[in-house]
Amino acid sequence: MSIRFTTKARGGLAAWAIAAALTLGLAGCGGGGDDKPEAPASSSKGSDSKPDAQEGDAGATLAELRGPSGLFLKVTDAQRDGGGFVTVSGDLKNDGDKAINVPAQLSGNETEIIRNGKSLGGATLVDSKGKKRYYVLRDTEGRPLTTTKFPPLKAGESLPVFMQFPAPPADTTEVTLQLPMFTTGTIEISE
Repeated sequence: MSIRFTTKARGGLAAWAIAAALTLGLAGCGGGGDDKPEAPASSSKGSDSKPDAQEGDAGATLAELRGPSGLFLKVTDAQRDGGGFVTVSGDLKNDGDKAINVPAQLSGNETEIIRNGKSLGGATLVDSKGKKRYYVLRDTEGRPLTTTKFPPLKAGESLPVFMQFPAPPADTTEVTLQLPMFTTGTIEISE
């Protein structure tokens, strides 16, 4: 009888330990990554609040990337964060003379990212010094940590966008931003 009681107690203790670990794990994953990606996407309508609302310095342009059908990406910030990632921000503008839809190819070709709709999930940062390529980060459900669900852009309209990547080593300050169908641009990462 004593052995049965010990076995039951050990089983209950193990189940309790597993439940506690799962609870702590889920609490650690909850919500922290969703705040940043949602904010830029929700404030992305219209060109009235253009660069002044997003940029601290209206003249700061790190790179300009030209895309198809008059699309133009002006990169205004590449910030290294303490959490081990880099956030690249800017404005996606329709420089053409008619309304266009943002191409689905900007999402890249990974099934998990494509499944979550149009995004900038195909973007990469290339560290030529360290000979590495960094892909857009994803949350725990596979959604890319970039601006998503683009509305059609009218002629002259711009949209604030962002992309998050793993941070290259601290001594790497210059990287190349690549986006499918766009020209490439070299940007400097700020601390």
